[in-house]
Amino acid sequence: MTSSLIPTLAGHYYTDPAIFAREQEAIFERMWFCAARGSDVGTPGAFRTVQVGRESVLITRAADGRARAFLNVCRHRGAQLCVEESGSVKRTFKCMYHAWAYGLDGKLVAAPNLVKMPDVDRVEYGLVNVHVREWLGYVWVCLADEPPSFEADVIGACVERLGDLGAIDRYDLPSLQVGRRIRYDVRANWKLIIENFMECYHCSTIHPELVHVLPEFAGGYAAQYYVGHGAEFGRDVEGFTVDGGAGVTTIGTIAPEQDRRYYAVTIKPQVFVNLVPDHVIFHRMYPLAADRTIVECDWLFLPEVVASGADLTNSVELFDRVNRQDFEACERCQPSMSSRAYARGGVLVPSEHHIGAFHQWVTDRLPPIRDK
Repeated sequence: MTSSLIPTLAGHYYTDPAIFAREQEAIFERMWFCAARGSDVGTPGAFRTVQVGRESVLITRAADGRARAFLNVCRHRGAQLCVEESGSVKRTFKCMYHAWAYGLDGKLVAAPNLVKMPDVDRVEYGLVNVHVREWLGYVWVCLADEPPSFEADVIGACVERLGDLGAIDRYDLPSLQVGRRIRYDVRANWKLIIENFMECYHCSTIHPELVHVLPEFAGGYAAQYYVGHGAEFGRDVEGFTVDGGAGVTTIGTIAPEQDRRYYAVTIKPQVFVNLVPDHVIFHRMYPLAADRTIVECDWLFLPEVVASGADLTNSVELFDRVNRQDFEACERCQPSMSSRAYARGGVLVPSEHHIGAFHQWVTDRLPPIRDK
């Protein structure tokens, strides 16, 4: 009789630096990566630096209003151009080492003795461009020479989960504003975090506040398990808040069937989108090591809600608690990934079987280890 049990990945997939390096190269440096909120670089010269795979990427906005991205490396002697996480320049990025300067379009515009070096082409020796798209109010980058289809990989993930693109468009994410941002430094492998987000088998165990608001989660099946399904608020629940009380002003463009429901979307390899009637919770992961992941979480509200100074504590606290509960669980798993008890991995229960597809997705993308 054939077993219906689906094994997990073996423990070394979460601890081995060599596997993490292969993931950086084959996944994070080849796929579309959500790097920053568009408002983080809202005006020409505003910039943000982010780690994408093994590269530091400089994101800015050019004079024409378009988001631009470059490898954060001076083309002269390789100094890192911007060491700050964020900031603003007037017209140029200047290297502190030898004062080579680059325009907001990446072109080399000035350097000491540059007029004496006619062979230095200002475009060829400009900053190395990175592919950029803006969608949902975020700047997405891709380091690949030939990026994969944004429509298939990013937009397609939302369509696959929600059933149609209009379902997410109705939340009008580009017009929402960041009401709160929290940055979490999680001592766990990025895959543990994704696996946790994808399943709700753990919800009744560690998320009492969430299960109160979304009672069906007590059954162990995540909202992502069903195409187009949103988890319904409990009868006595008024809003997506830590105590189930009323939230803030509802996003007026959502459909009636989206009211009083929660939807979750995973956009591989590093984005989680959580949709509720009055706000959106948007997670971005930045994997830094096999056992360390930065997670940046934005709570997005209507502009008038943010401008009014409304108290957002109850709305933010619900998912902040969920995040901390989840990340504590992931950090508890991480040390055990190197245990002999987990050398061959574990096993998935029926409500987690879709995680097996994620594991297959990861292993399909990893190139074989080359002989030295």
